[in-house]
Amino acid sequence: MQLKCKRLPQEDGHCGWYETLPVAPRSTPLNGTVRADWVVLGAGLAGLAAARRIAELQPNASIALVDARRVGFGAAGRNSGFMVDLPHDLSSHDYTGDQRRDHQQIRLNRGAIDYMRTIVQRHNIACDWREQGKFHGAVEAHGLRALEAFSKGLHALGEPHQELDALAMKAATGSDFYRAGLHAPGCVLVQPAALTRGLGQTLPENVQLFEDSPVHNIEVGKPHRLTTDAGQLEAPRLVLTNNAYAAQFGQFGLKGRILPVYTYGSLSRRLSDNEQKELGGNESWGLIPADPMGTTVRRIGDGRICIRNSFTYNPNLRTSARRLARVRAVHQRAFERRFPMLPEVDMEYTWGGALCVTRNGGTPFGELAPGVFSAVCQNGLGLTRGTISGKLIAEYALGFESELLNIMLEQPQPVANPPEPILGMGVRSTLAWKERQAGKEL
Repeated sequence: MQLKCKRLPQEDGHCGWYETLPVAPRSTPLNGTVRADWVVLGAGLAGLAAARRIAELQPNASIALVDARRVGFGAAGRNSGFMVDLPHDLSSHDYTGDQRRDHQQIRLNRGAIDYMRTIVQRHNIACDWREQGKFHGAVEAHGLRALEAFSKGLHALGEPHQELDALAMKAATGSDFYRAGLHAPGCVLVQPAALTRGLGQTLPENVQLFEDSPVHNIEVGKPHRLTTDAGQLEAPRLVLTNNAYAAQFGQFGLKGRILPVYTYGSLSRRLSDNEQKELGGNESWGLIPADPMGTTVRRIGDGRICIRNSFTYNPNLRTSARRLARVRAVHQRAFERRFPMLPEVDMEYTWGGALCVTRNGGTPFGELAPGVFSAVCQNGLGLTRGTISGKLIAEYALGFESELLNIMLEQPQPVANPPEPILGMGVRSTLAWKERQAGKEL
């Protein structure tokens, strides 16, 4: 079986999380033929976790981890840095849904946080790890209703949280934009590119990391062969952790079931001491909109503010300079509405990144073909779901059993999408309608 990798990660703007890190050491691209016991395709959160966990469970095995770009450059380093512990269904009006499924999601998310916390502490990874929870904020009437529904959902789940009025939200964020809010204590905030890079730099000794090595062709067989610009990887076992880029693999039944949806972020310049004093509020916080289509905001400890909103359907897995310019203007307006006391603060970086979602929230987790395993599609929970799916696919492939693995195996498989162009028209019209409905929440 031959798989062609025609879509590969692109520049897609300048990601502030990555650009503000120190310059990385030189990469090690694949050169020549390398034989290993395992090859993991994609060095995002799932790939890093899978390679690490295989190495932990099989210390004498050789593992090759390969990525088209640098670790931290791709989607794993382009999100807003929320390690969410609670349900986070982007298709729901209030993030929650079926209680049993929500409880399962909480267990998976917290398993991911626990595993990641152990790694970060053991290796002293400098990623601005903050166990300070997250805010939800609302301003429109429908946002207030969604916030109330989320609170009721958390009550039903037995999850602690604090409801906040406008004054309490201003005290925390410095902004009087929000009419009401909620604080949930279990979320961890991180600098996502720093976390991802740190994970790549602290892999076990039996993991070889090959960066800047786009895979163009995969020959599935005995062994599997992955061909790059300057070399070839051979291994009897292959783990797919390339998320939205796996959507092109129709031979595994993934094509037509995965939706590559782009979202966009901007990072402001660093605020001056006077600007930070004028803003007030906590020096670091993260806020998720009550309406899933609204604006996510983070204030970073170094004095920057991150704005994230806007969704587009990009089946070609790239965006354009024109789109990024339009999004940057949307982000600037969202910033100015929330922080009118900071009139001269511009967005210094703007970027796009691919979410991998399915229409039913399902995930193609498991063995797709003999010796080919999948841990792709995190449905908007990249940091936590990516981490736990990578860890658990390693355990599944090696025959280990656990309650968390049983939960993952219970997750539904993705449903088939309508054919193009019907799919594209439907997704784009739905996204546009939801953004209009978001109103001031955007």
